[in-house]
Amino acid sequence: MGQARLPARRGLGCCLLVLLLLLGGWGSPGTPPPPRGPRAEQQGPGPEGGPWAKGRYEDVKKHLGAVGALSKQYWQYLACRVWQEGCEEEEEKQREEREASPIASWGFPLVGQDYLEILSAWYCSFGKCCETGDCRIINNITGLEADLSEQLHGQHLAKEVVVRAVQGFLQSPQPQKALVLSFHGWSGTGKNFVARMVASHLYRDGLKSDCVRVFISLLHFPHHNYVDSYKAQLQRQISQTLQRCRQALLIFDEAEKLHSSLLEAIKPFMAQHDSKGPADQQRPIFVFLSNLGGNTINEVALDFWRAGRAREEISLELLEQRLRLELQEAAENSYAHSHLLRENLIDFVVPFLPLEYHHVKLCARDAFLARGLPYTEATLDKVAQMMVFVPKEEKLFSAQGCKSVPQRINYFLP
Repeated sequence: MGQARLPARRGLGCCLLVLLLLLGGWGSPGTPPPPRGPRAEQQGPGPEGGPWAKGRYEDVKKHLGAVGALSKQYWQYLACRVWQEGCEEEEEKQREEREASPIASWGFPLVGQDYLEILSAWYCSFGKCCETGDCRIINNITGLEADLSEQLHGQHLAKEVVVRAVQGFLQSPQPQKALVLSFHGWSGTGKNFVARMVASHLYRDGLKSDCVRVFISLLHFPHHNYVDSYKAQLQRQISQTLQRCRQALLIFDEAEKLHSSLLEAIKPFMAQHDSKGPADQQRPIFVFLSNLGGNTINEVALDFWRAGRAREEISLELLEQRLRLELQEAAENSYAHSHLLRENLIDFVVPFLPLEYHHVKLCARDAFLARGLPYTEATLDKVAQMMVFVPKEEKLFSAQGCKSVPQRINYFLP
């Protein structure tokens, strides 16, 4: 196996040397590049062998000398991180050299440390290089806000609440509890879409990140007869994820179908802590997706439409208050029976409004663009007209939201 890895190591070593040259410029480590003012540009490179060419040659020569001195240490460091071979022997050898001649012992200069950090980040961008998943966290809140504004249609409340809640939580110096978001609305209104988008902008690997866990009620916990086994399994998986990642994202789809015992098992991970010990370093984010409350949200949206008021006038305070009342009165063994709301463990109840005709057209446009297919306004209208709209009299809201739109455009493929 060592022989098989040798060509790959040599290739990677060459790439690292080239990268060091590019990062360092033409001068030696720590020196600025030659001036490129207007006068220098007018003079041009000069004749071969002239003073400018000679100075450039000397600079490159010095830089290559510095790279040669650093490359062995860099390569040993990266080899230990990637293949974990020969590290103990090399470290022991360096320790003996430092003890024998502490003055002559060679160490990373400041510029070497800078290069090392850059190379480590560069390698991490292609593979997993650390024991925890935290090295793959990006927390791109600006990108999250931009993509929600561009790709999430008809959900002004969800856009604002999600961005502010996540940003405020991540910027808090010492959060006292986990961030808990509860998404509510009809199927196809964007709950899963927003959860995936949050994952993709907080972690480089998105839903595939070691810091992200997705639980689907009917898939992972289908039989109530095994709820005790599910409970122990769920607690173990959450604990392992929190140990692996300081900032973990846990998504529970179809939360209204979770058994109350399972939600009770999650409570300790969301509850407030005393800011002492390992829990103080944790920043878990819990996201629950539920269809409960969809009818209440739709009634409010329909009342605004009948009154001639724009849906953008619907406030979070109005919907959140009505949603909390409905959820707390839900039947036994339902989503609200876990007392998460009564114990104020849910920080934000996020309503997703029903989608109208022009929102479905925007979803169809996005589906065509995602597949690189041409479209016209007439084509978008035809896709929207294939959907079912309710209530029966007004036919205002798409019964499926945008959920089946990507499949509907298959009818219009050439």
